[in-house]
Amino acid sequence: MTQGELLKTTALTQTHRDLGAKMVPFAGYDMPVLYTNLIQEHHAVRNSVGVFDVSHMGEVFVTGPKAYDFVEYLTSNDVSALVDGKVQYSCMPNNEGGIVDDLLVYRFSAEKYLLVINASNIDKDLNWMHEINKNFGADINNHSDNFSLLAVQGPNAIKAVQKITETPLESIPYYAFEEGNIAGCDAIISNTGYTGAGGFELYVSNENALAVWNAVFEAGKEYDIMPCGLGARDTLRLEKGFCLYGNDINDTTSPIEAGLGWITKFNKPFNNHEYHLKIKENKPSKKLVGFVLQDRGIPRQHYPICSADGTVIGEVTSGTMSPTLSQAIGMGYVKSEFSKAGTEIYVEVRGKLLKSVVTKLPFLA
Repeated sequence: MTQGELLKTTALTQTHRDLGAKMVPFAGYDMPVLYTNLIQEHHAVRNSVGVFDVSHMGEVFVTGPKAYDFVEYLTSNDVSALVDGKVQYSCMPNNEGGIVDDLLVYRFSAEKYLLVINASNIDKDLNWMHEINKNFGADINNHSDNFSLLAVQGPNAIKAVQKITETPLESIPYYAFEEGNIAGCDAIISNTGYTGAGGFELYVSNENALAVWNAVFEAGKEYDIMPCGLGARDTLRLEKGFCLYGNDINDTTSPIEAGLGWITKFNKPFNNHEYHLKIKENKPSKKLVGFVLQDRGIPRQHYPICSADGTVIGEVTSGTMSPTLSQAIGMGYVKSEFSKAGTEIYVEVRGKLLKSVVTKLPFLA
């Protein structure tokens, strides 16, 4: 059996292959990293509309009388602020001061929530949820293998998707959702995305994935819609300063250190909240920052970040050449005294110190 055969597939894997996509292993799945050209795919999303198959993401429903209490304690954000039809970005703190995963929390009702988690963490997250749930007794149901998820992203996404649904998309605010119909198929229509370019994420059953994919592309023809791979998804999210689990946040990073204080609410108890409150009150010793390279080169994960004299002060977590800005950009953790915007830092690339400047996130407004 080959490695490719060991990988999981989505309902659209064959479609990607038929389109000539370059397929790579990602989070245990056979996924398209690009179709034709990463730069073109990136610009299609920033300037018009592109479509990502992100069906590898995990979907876990939490239901029952104890659902609210469980989700409130499991996650760092304030679930009491959610109303039906709203979405919240959050994270699940572990017992060691880090993050089990970052996720989206969808509220259908006080007794029904959908947690959308990272593909690489599905098993770990479920084990963690069941561990926390011992004190609550909510009903946890993993539907990750039942859903396909299409992210239709870009300024023209709303025009394209509106052609194939009767749901008035303009009435769905950012980080809100409705249950509706897409191209004759039941769907959760969510005004969310990981690109910062606007658009919708469409949750449909696996058997309807191809029909919805085809309908979206037919509707988007006049906007030069493009299929987009994980490569463009990464450059798009980095321009907006969005954290990627496994790079910028992980089992050892506090959301306070990662600049995620805005999703870490201390008006209610959540797992290990005392630890993170102490970091907030005492000020973190390291911080996640964005930076722009002044010298030629591209920062990559784990490259050392140094002061002018070559002393290591941190590490790159994400980096790329920004297609929109035509500049090398990155994120990384540095000692807090080097975290102020405008501070000169140096990224060590193959033994050379490349001058960089700390900048406020996002890189792109």
